[in-house]
Amino acid sequence: MRAAGCVFAEEEAALLIGAASGPSLEALVGRRVAGEPLEHLLGWASFHGLRVTVTPGVFVPRRRTELLVDLAVSILGRRNHHSGPADDDFGVQLSAPRVVDLCCGSGAVGAAVQHEVPEAEVWAADVDPVAVACARRNLPTQRVVEGDLYAALPATLRNAVDVVVVNAPYVPTDAIADMPPEARDHEPRVALDGGDDGVGLHRRVADGVRDWLRPGGRLLVETSRRQATLTVAACEAAGLEASVETDDDRDATAVVAVAP
Repeated sequence: MRAAGCVFAEEEAALLIGAASGPSLEALVGRRVAGEPLEHLLGWASFHGLRVTVTPGVFVPRRRTELLVDLAVSILGRRNHHSGPADDDFGVQLSAPRVVDLCCGSGAVGAAVQHEVPEAEVWAADVDPVAVACARRNLPTQRVVEGDLYAALPATLRNAVDVVVVNAPYVPTDAIADMPPEARDHEPRVALDGGDDGVGLHRRVADGVRDWLRPGGRLLVETSRRQATLTVAACEAAGLEASVETDDDRDATAVVAVAP
């Protein structure tokens, strides 16, 4: 069973046969045997019920990351139960919710949130131009921006974002060599390397997020069970109230942090 899409060998074969035939199929099988991710060969990944475009050189979305989507949709659903601007408890009309998919990779998280909450204004950002080009195939082009964390976001989002979702790299640098070759050799290191303890980028994300979240807005960060306490500490050091959410079925862990 594969870590990313949990596809059995028989299913992989059927997918490759559906994607090509004859010499083209032989070439795809050869590349798969050599270790290329199935999703890169197909050009798409199954994620939260969607077929998300994934191009070579881009991080393949994992099933565990679907927890971030579920958490974001739940938060937005509590804010707005309607398919358009809603009224708050005082009868004041609320604007469409704003979501930022930070370190977006293919934009899978943002695309899934957009699918579940069509009225949301979803933005996505990544430092890798290859990832940005891919994400623009899954999200509105004008809302996918290139830059280091928050640097590329438009100023209009300052103090106005409801949810920031982040699947930043959290593999400790020394552990990358032990990863499966399809990840280690075919996914960009910038999408894997989380620094000495794996949460270096989590600290940077938490340090800057209060400039972008509205009061009561949420930061959602994928992490591991082993590193969750470090991710929580990073959020609390930034002045956020943080807790841990887990999903055993997906082997998923996320930290939910609330802006004051």
